[in-house]
Amino acid sequence: MGFGIDMAKAREIHKTNIRSAREPLLAALDVDFQRALEVGTATTSIVAQKQALRDAPSHVGIASATNAEELKAQWDETILGTSPYS
Repeated sequence: MGFGIDMAKAREIHKTNIRSAREPLLAALDVDFQRALEVGTATTSIVAQKQALRDAPSHVGIASATNAEELKAQWDETILGTSPYS
């Protein structure tokens, strides 16, 4: 009998990794948002990007992952950038 992965802990680590990755992205989007307000351009896209980053740690796939590979696959490179697992 081998050692298994504690999926509850793995999920929390994964969420922490997401939060760490999104922090500088949210800061950059805050700057973009302020600039858009200053010049009067649309902020809808920026707001949507920020919301996607906020929602990333609660993605349904994280909770339903049954093994490490499924959990790693929940890293959305389109919003978070390169996966730390690759």
